[in-house]
Amino acid sequence: MDIGAMSRGPGQAGARRGTARAIAAVVLTAGLAGAGTLVTTTEPAQAATTGDTVLSVSTASSSVSTASETGVNCRRVKCVALTFDDGPGRYTDALLRSLAAYRARATFFVVGQNVAAYPGIVRRTYAAGHEIGSHTWSHPDLTKLSAASVRAQLARTDRAIKAAIGVRPKLVRPPYGAFNATVRLQARRPVVMWSVDTLDWRYRDSAKVARKAIRSVRPGSVILFHDIHPSTVRAIPQVLKSLSKRGYRFVTVSQLFGGRPPRVVYSRG
Repeated sequence: MDIGAMSRGPGQAGARRGTARAIAAVVLTAGLAGAGTLVTTTEPAQAATTGDTVLSVSTASSSVSTASETGVNCRRVKCVALTFDDGPGRYTDALLRSLAAYRARATFFVVGQNVAAYPGIVRRTYAAGHEIGSHTWSHPDLTKLSAASVRAQLARTDRAIKAAIGVRPKLVRPPYGAFNATVRLQARRPVVMWSVDTLDWRYRDSAKVARKAIRSVRPGSVILFHDIHPSTVRAIPQVLKSLSKRGYRFVTVSQLFGGRPPRVVYSRG
C-alpha cells in the first residue's frame, strides 16, 4: 500500500522540534555508545543542542574516504546524493527510468509496509545499483516510542527488505528527521539526515521542486525527495539534466562517504 499520509515529510512533526533535529550536526549523549560519546557528521562547525548543552565541532577527517565503491572520487569531482523517502510506490519505476538515463545512483529510504506490498519494485531498484535504506515499518515519530518499539519498527523493516533483496539495510532515516539518543542506540547503523530539503511533500509543483534542488545544491549535498509524489518524479529529469551540465556525479549516500558513512549523516560538504 502507498502511505500517502506519510508524505507530509519533516515539516509536520519535525517542525515541532525545530530544525536542530532535522539538521543535527552533533549529538552528545551518555547513551549512544558510552558516556560522553560525541557523534559527528561531516558538516563542519554546525551546532546542535542536547538538553542545555550547545556544541560546535568541525569534521573528523577520517569519516570520508577519497573514493567511492564505483570508482568516483568525490574528493576530486562534484558528487551529490539524491535520496528518496516513503516508497516504494506506483511512481518509483518511472523514477528508476529517469535515473538510468543519466546513469545516476540514488538512495531509497523505504517504508516496510510498502516493501511488503511492492517487493518487485525494491528488487528492481536494488538491481539497478541503487542503495536501499530503512525508513521504518509504518513511518511513526520514533522519539515518541519506547526502545522496544523502535527496535520492532526497524527489525520488521529489515526482514521485509532482506526478503526482497537478500540483504539487510545499512542505513536508517528516521521519519520526520526525528531522532534522539534512544533512536540512535537502537538503530545501530548510520542515521542519515539531509542538507537540502526540497519540500516536495508540501509543494506538489515539479518546477518548484526542481528549482529548489538545483539552486541549493553544492558538492557533497544530500538532497531529500519523496518518490510517492508524481510531481517529484516529474521534477527529477530536470534536476538530473541541470546538475549533469554543471559537472555533478550522482552517487548513493554510502558512495558519497567512500563506503563508510559517519554515525549521523548530514552532508559530506
